[in-house]
Amino acid sequence: MQFQGTDRYIATEDLRLAVQASMTLQRPLLIKGEPGTGKTLLAEEVARFFNMPLISWHIKSTTKAQQGLYEYDAVSRLRDSQLGDARVHDIRNYIKRGKLWEAFAAPERSVLLIDEIDKADIEFPNDLLLELDRMEFYVYELQETVRAVHRPVVIITSNNEKELPDAFLRRCFFHYIRFPDADTLKAIIDVHFPGLKSGLVQEALEIFFAVRQVPGLKKKPSTSELLDWLKLLMADDLPEDVLRQRDHRNSVPPLYGALLKSEADVHLLERLAFMNRRNG
Repeated sequence: MQFQGTDRYIATEDLRLAVQASMTLQRPLLIKGEPGTGKTLLAEEVARFFNMPLISWHIKSTTKAQQGLYEYDAVSRLRDSQLGDARVHDIRNYIKRGKLWEAFAAPERSVLLIDEIDKADIEFPNDLLLELDRMEFYVYELQETVRAVHRPVVIITSNNEKELPDAFLRRCFFHYIRFPDADTLKAIIDVHFPGLKSGLVQEALEIFFAVRQVPGLKKKPSTSELLDWLKLLMADDLPEDVLRQRDHRNSVPPLYGALLKSEADVHLLERLAFMNRRNG
């Protein structure tokens, strides 16, 4: 069975092929793309489509690769030894499993999401090379090797904040989620807001794409921000005539705070609208 997307996730043909290729090769799927294009949601929907448990590891700037394997709490063991706690005689009581260990030990095949790997230190991906390649790692405190019962489907997302090491990239199947075209966006909108008036959708998309095409924006609005904007338009019950009659070149979009995320971008649109009005 091949991934086809779900009733909540529109997957393009090339994305469906990327998921299938990753599973066939048994290599991690490295997903890049603009923020808000559904990279993290992909892992959730792949797990839902195949009815697999999802194990999510959300990476921060302080995250270390070792935390994904296990952590040994030597401080708690020392404290318990001073208190005479009987738990101190079994070192397993002080070893906390990480997300990779959870995925390796799962009784059924799971989806392991390593989210925003580029947030961590540059050495982070290299520190996971052998573990993701061989699907095993060694626990020194137990003198045991943990091996995957079932090889998980590994999906890794990146916002391209920093370059990933070549050795790591070589072990992944790579896919870049391109920004959806108008037809794909209409399909995505229909999934989230079924029955929405086609006139409102068309007018909103024209304004949305016009904003994205403004040169010099620090952050272009994404798919998720478009959906938030449409939700606000519906909540305020704005008639589609409000969007149709306005000239998007000469004014800032209504409820622009859902689309624009910095004061510099707001000021840029305001300046462009003012210049267009002044030039007639």
